[in-house]
Amino acid sequence: MSLWTRFWADDSGQDLAEYALLISLIALVVIGAVTLLGTQINTVFTNITNALGAGSGGS
Repeated sequence: MSLWTRFWADDSGQDLAEYALLISLIALVVIGAVTLLGTQINTVFTNITNALGAGSGGS
């Protein structure tokens, strides 16, 4: 019974698991933000490129 009690009370890996969950959550948020904003950012740069290209004679 002593082995079971020590195993149940041992929380040495708990911090590592919490950090892994936190990093996973942050990664999911960053991936979601990049996915949602990626198209809009691409559109902005395309508009800038088209405006600069049209102003210089199309070359």
